[in-house]
Amino acid sequence: MALLVHNASRVVTPTGTAPARRNDLGELRILDGAVVRCEEGRIAFVGPPEEHDRLFPPPEERLDAGGGCVIPGFVDPHTHPVWAGSREDEFNRRLRGETYMDIARAGGGINSTVRATRGASFEELLEGTLARLDTFLLHGTTTLEAKSGYGLDLDTELRMLEVIAEAGRRHPLDLVPTCLAAHEVPPEHRDDPGAWVEELVRRIHPEIARRGLAEAVDVFCEEGVFDLEQTRHLLADAPLYGWRIHLHADELTPLGGAELAVELGALTADHLVHVTEEGIAALADSDTLAVLLPGTSFFLRSSYAPARRMVEAGCAVALATDFNPGSSPTESMPAILQLATLVMGLTVEEALTAATLNAAAAIGRAGELGTLEEGKRADLAVLREPTHHHLVYHYGVNPVRHVVKGGTVVVRDGTLDNLGARGRSGTSPA
Repeated sequence: MALLVHNASRVVTPTGTAPARRNDLGELRILDGAVVRCEEGRIAFVGPPEEHDRLFPPPEERLDAGGGCVIPGFVDPHTHPVWAGSREDEFNRRLRGETYMDIARAGGGINSTVRATRGASFEELLEGTLARLDTFLLHGTTTLEAKSGYGLDLDTELRMLEVIAEAGRRHPLDLVPTCLAAHEVPPEHRDDPGAWVEELVRRIHPEIARRGLAEAVDVFCEEGVFDLEQTRHLLADAPLYGWRIHLHADELTPLGGAELAVELGALTADHLVHVTEEGIAALADSDTLAVLLPGTSFFLRSSYAPARRMVEAGCAVALATDFNPGSSPTESMPAILQLATLVMGLTVEEALTAATLNAAAAIGRAGELGTLEEGKRADLAVLREPTHHHLVYHYGVNPVRHVVKGGTVVVRDGTLDNLGARGRSGTSPA
């Protein structure tokens, strides 16, 4: 079936299949009055309506953009969407002066969510995850990377990754699963973190790989969590399992995580709030993408990654929400673009590319996603306003009116639509 998105003020997109750097990050293709034709889940045409009508028969379905701007669907390359419980009490404690590390040492933080997640059933975790995916979709995200990491034991990590797999089957959003069992040292191993590292290496990672539940692996490389040598040990078997490597790097301290990510050939180094000049130079001279998470800095009221400096140095920069219950509880990529521009110094064009093409590259999907070009997946968002600048200019609201996923309208006039197209039903794994 063919879908034609028409009556748009303009179509705005980055181009290509490689992550954009330096000046190219801000280069967008802008087609005033263009239409987008989707066939069999792919983009078949982007261009003037007159040329479309000359080349193609009438489509079976039309989507009126209402004078809005059409952009690629957002790709969110760093999220934690599966968890139970809530941590709004910690938010209020931080407002009163406690730090993130103070709360963690008192039993809060990641381990608070671990306790709730371990106690939740598969069905409870799935229900919560599907609801969160609905909110991602309403804000224009069409693909996201989904991490485990709130289990910190074999059974719960497996359950989380099985939830991600089932949510991907039931929901229009595409989920790319990452094993983050090395998210923290669980309470039962606090006195012997080395034993937890060995448990991960010898038992948990191999079993997750055996079951085929992850495409990538991540480690929270940070002072007080996993140091450089532990991280290197935890990631040594990633090539054997066929896993891409992501790395939580230099978030709280300048530990050298960015340099380690480059050394290991990681696909991404994420956070990078305290990246050193040596780390920036290493990233700029490598294929490792820098995934920046301004929502976390905003919510924790902390420093931001040096985005402008990294772009000018030649790093391939992507943006993500870091959606999680403790330090960035937002599913909104438009909000992340607002922070990236108004606080971190990117232009609107740079931020849009970082949230689409470069974000797709950060999950190994730039050949399929992230731009509106013929042959790529027909994933797009229609904004309520006529230009992409309204993503930032009209802040504090959801700018997305319609969303198309794989050539199917899944959000229409700000309301979820066609969610049964990929089967919003199914059975839990045994």
